Amino acid sequence: MEPGKIEFFRSMLLEEMRVLLEDAGKTVSEMTADTTNFPDPNDRATQESDRNFELRIRDRERKLINKIKEALERIEEGSFGICEMCEEEIGEARLKARPVTTLCIDCKMEQERKEKLP
Repeated sequence: MEPGKIEFFRSMLLEEMRVLLEDAGKTVSEMTADTTNFPDPNDRATQESDRNFELRIRDRERKLINKIKEALERIEEGSFGICEMCEEEIGEARLKARPVTTLCIDCKMEQERKEKLP
């Protein structure tokens, strides 16, 4: 892959990670600052449900941050944009849509087809 494109994807990944880390920091500060004590059990249940939902989102984002770090490592190693199954180049459009991917579209479709089999 051309050096200019590699830099494009590196900056794209770094920006996405910056936004995710910023959101995680906001969540932590909001959850620690919110000391509202609702006397109504329904209100407390709603607050707890909202917190659980927020934590599930942050957990998914934590996993995405790890994938971003792995993609940045692949950039450093020179293996970014190469399918780990067929070792062909992953299409630029796919990388723009999902820069953390490790599989080309054909291999990903094959993987998903195998997962659906009983």
